[in-house]
Amino acid sequence: MNIEKRVTELVEEKIADMPNLFLVDVKMHSNGKLIVLVDGDNGIGIADCVAISRHVGFHLEEENTIEDPYNLEVSSPGIDTPLTLKRQYAKNIGRTLAIKMDDGTNREGTLKEAGDDMIIIEETIKQKGKKAETVESTIPTDKITETKVLISFK
Repeated sequence: MNIEKRVTELVEEKIADMPNLFLVDVKMHSNGKLIVLVDGDNGIGIADCVAISRHVGFHLEEENTIEDPYNLEVSSPGIDTPLTLKRQYAKNIGRTLAIKMDDGTNREGTLKEAGDDMIIIEETIKQKGKKAETVESTIPTDKITETKVLISFK
C-alpha cells in the first residue's frame, strides 16, 4: 500500500470530527522522514498535532505499514510554505500575498476575496511617469504557480 495514501486516510479519519481542521499535505521522504501538514481555519494547536501523530503512529505500527525506521512529524505549514488549498486562501484574507504566475510574472497584493476558481487582490500598480494606482485584480487560480503569505514587521 502507498504510505502517503494510508497516512492521508488515517489523518482524515482522526480529524473527521474536527471540521475546523484540514489536511494540507503528506510526504514520505527517502531519508525516512514522514511529514504531515495539517492546518485549521483558526490555526492548529500542539495538542491537535500530538493527537494526530499518536493516531497515525499507532496505526502505522499496528499495521506494520513502514518496514524501515521512520520519523513522523505532524505540524502546521510554516509561514514559508506555499498555499496549496482554496481553504488556505480563505483563511488568509486580509494578508499580503506574493504570487508567481504561470507566465513568469510576479504579483503582490492584499487578498480581498477567495473563490472556487479565482482570488481577488488589491495591488499597487506603478507606471513610469504616473502616480501609483491601487486596483483590485481578479486572478484565476489555474494561472497561479505559487502563492506565499508575506510577513510585515512594521
